[in-house]
Amino acid sequence: MKLKILLVSAEVHPFAKTGGLADISGALPVALKKLGHDIRVIMPKYPCTSKAGQKIQALQMELNIPGFQKKGSLFKSELAGGVPLYLVQHDGYFKREHLYGEPGSDYPDSVERFSFFSQAALEAVKSLDFKPDIIHCNDWHTGLIPVYLKSLYRNDAWFSKTKTLFSIHNLGYQGNFPRSQLKTTGLDESLFHQEGLEFYGQFSFLKGGLMFADVLSTVSPAYSREIQTPELGFGMDGILRKRSDRLYGILNGIDDTTWNPKTDPLIPANYGPKSLSSKKQCREDLIQMVSLKLNKGTPILCMITRLLEQKGIDFIMEARAALDKQDLSLVVLGTGVTKYESFFKQWSRERPDRIATELKFDEALGHRILAGSDMILMPSHYEPCGLTQMYAMKYGTVPIVRAVGGLKNSVQEFNAKTGKGTGFKFKTPQAKFFLKSLEKALSCYHQTKTWKKLMLNGMAKNHSWENSAKQYSRLYRKSLRC
Repeated sequence: MKLKILLVSAEVHPFAKTGGLADISGALPVALKKLGHDIRVIMPKYPCTSKAGQKIQALQMELNIPGFQKKGSLFKSELAGGVPLYLVQHDGYFKREHLYGEPGSDYPDSVERFSFFSQAALEAVKSLDFKPDIIHCNDWHTGLIPVYLKSLYRNDAWFSKTKTLFSIHNLGYQGNFPRSQLKTTGLDESLFHQEGLEFYGQFSFLKGGLMFADVLSTVSPAYSREIQTPELGFGMDGILRKRSDRLYGILNGIDDTTWNPKTDPLIPANYGPKSLSSKKQCREDLIQMVSLKLNKGTPILCMITRLLEQKGIDFIMEARAALDKQDLSLVVLGTGVTKYESFFKQWSRERPDRIATELKFDEALGHRILAGSDMILMPSHYEPCGLTQMYAMKYGTVPIVRAVGGLKNSVQEFNAKTGKGTGFKFKTPQAKFFLKSLEKALSCYHQTKTWKKLMLNGMAKNHSWENSAKQYSRLYRKSLRC
């Protein structure tokens, strides 16, 4: 059954990206189109979208948004495979250096920006003569779309058969704002109650999506269970338990055309399962690039991550003394909380031969680091899905992860006796358990045949979007029956 699907997201790779949401929003539609669906994507038009290297065409369409004096306009481009991508232009809201706010804070008009965008997406499909069977909303920025459809647009015949799927990519980001700003959205004050948009005295974009969407999903089976607990529910666990019959977990895929060491143009030497020796050239490139001084058998560990509490940086800080005693090196790429940035920079200054820190977001550099490293550390406190561990396995770089969310679902504990498994996991959130997993990994690393088997196991895993897209197709059809 061919479906008409509109996927709405605040960021879409390669047009705009701050994290995994963009990767998913750029790759899932391509996989859905391959399954025969009529899929369209819509996002805001930021200044960075013009740097994506894709042709962007202005459409002669103005978008009149109820309650907003200024009009929006529509542009068109394409994702891979010819998937139509539409961009909502409103320079007052979106022509800014950053997507969501200055470092450390959101823009003060975030309510206006994303309530405007949400309604613009609905007005756009009418202008484009596209009646979606499903609107796939992603994260809090689009959480009001299901609310609008069941309030302001409830009598609009255009959407009479349209259903909504709301995907939670990270429950920690909720879009909660003062009650006084609710009027900015155009929604009636009557929606501000416990079974509506009210959340501890504020109104919540995220809660809107959770309460009003026909079906809910999140990005791994384990995370769909975890967010129903007080520990990882961020105050929304009661709502999610109440709607558990409509909540599904689908593990994200990865774009294995972009992330493929056999063809990757961003790494110094291409390699694959049958040419693993070429990975050594990537190691030497990395050593020279970040000026490490290593013994031949010293393993290179890496972290490619936002430097946030969520990512388990505190485990690394607590384990530093033990790590300094080991024959290993660490390359860190990312930005985030000042105290974590300062920790890694100080460590690099004290151990420049073994520790290298690049405080920036650089996707090309991420490819080179993954290809040149032996292991990747992801000791997260929580991780809805995680993509980097799947990229790493593709590159023969072994993940050491905490057994939460998508890390739990995508990494299989290695058993040296059976030769099965793809990495190492620890469950208890303490540095000593992280170190035990690392010690197991280091022990295997020094057994050449065992380590090669482990690398090959990871490289053989199929984490493409094809299987995930099939699961989303089934979920879309399920939503039509709601």
